Amino acid sequence: MTGLMSIFGFLTGYIVPFVLVLSLLVFVHEMGHYLVGRWSGIRILAFSVGFGPELLGRTDKHGTRWKLSAIPLGGYVKFFGDEDASSKPDEGRLAEMSEEERARSFAGAKLWKRAATVAAGPIANFILAIAIFTVLFTIYGRPVADPVVAEVKPGSVAAEAGVVPGDLLIAIDGSKVQTFDDVRRYVSIRPMQRIVVTIERNGEKIDVPMVPARTDMTDQFGNKMEIGLIGIITNQEVGHFRQQTYTPLQALNEGTVQTWHIVTGTFKYIGNLATGYMKADQLGGPIRVAQASGQMATLGVAALLQLAAVLSVSIGLLNLMPVPVLDGGHLMFYAIEAVRGKPLGSSAQEIAFRIGLAMVLSLMVFATWNDISALIG
Repeated sequence: MTGLMSIFGFLTGYIVPFVLVLSLLVFVHEMGHYLVGRWSGIRILAFSVGFGPELLGRTDKHGTRWKLSAIPLGGYVKFFGDEDASSKPDEGRLAEMSEEERARSFAGAKLWKRAATVAAGPIANFILAIAIFTVLFTIYGRPVADPVVAEVKPGSVAAEAGVVPGDLLIAIDGSKVQTFDDVRRYVSIRPMQRIVVTIERNGEKIDVPMVPARTDMTDQFGNKMEIGLIGIITNQEVGHFRQQTYTPLQALNEGTVQTWHIVTGTFKYIGNLATGYMKADQLGGPIRVAQASGQMATLGVAALLQLAAVLSVSIGLLNLMPVPVLDGGHLMFYAIEAVRGKPLGSSAQEIAFRIGLAMVLSLMVFATWNDISALIG
């Protein structure tokens, strides 16, 4: 009985939130492809949330099969003339098509229509993130801390640089900061990299160079992460919450800014991996996402939605990578086609798709290994 309860708790606590969040993100991503494809006059054969065997579905009046499939780790829109879910053209089928049929196929559509249809998926993910943040900021607002130093941790980077309580942080590397979140966001992704913090003390502006320490942190759920820290404690951390409220228009602007911060932060993280400033074990896969979904679900719907927004941006960016089988790979092919005046040959595309698939699978295996390593310590 205890074992059954443990299994039930695992399913409801981790798997269900994970499936719900991922299904939402996949649905929105694929809906971007679907809507622009339909608008472009391309016939759509299937819209699937999930891969593998169909669990349930229906065929609409346009001949599109809408279905929920067994493996909830992605989804696809299959267009007329596609060989498979990756939108690789079915050359044999295309050769047999009439001129009218070919015009309704994905491969037969004009270049700009194909590019717009492919790009619409990641764009839909970015729009979803902005929408989620907008709703959350409109309803809940958010706690913010002014960039005033309340305390400085002894022996920290900030202490050694001469920062003292009462200092007002006004800029980092020349970029203005308005809240301490701006400081934390900038510093956390720059461990072991020299920055210049501009402070205001007694009406005087002072430039203070420092190098954030690369620090292992553990969150409230026991998850370990590696970030840059300078050792400043804010008023918020010592119990003084200023709650910022927003009108819907202000929330939309703030949601857009927040989404942009995630985009730039992701690119900075990738750069840190390439240059050795951060370890690759921070890269997580499906297990870590499921774990995070369950943890956020315990904090409430707002926390789970915030995670969904972050993941939505991540999925959008991942799909824009110039790797064949991903949306970015298709866009790369279309850019080559625009320059050459004709698409790459089928053999070249086949080789590229195989290489791209191997790269994606390797990344998934590596990320899953990181997840397992983190679980077993």
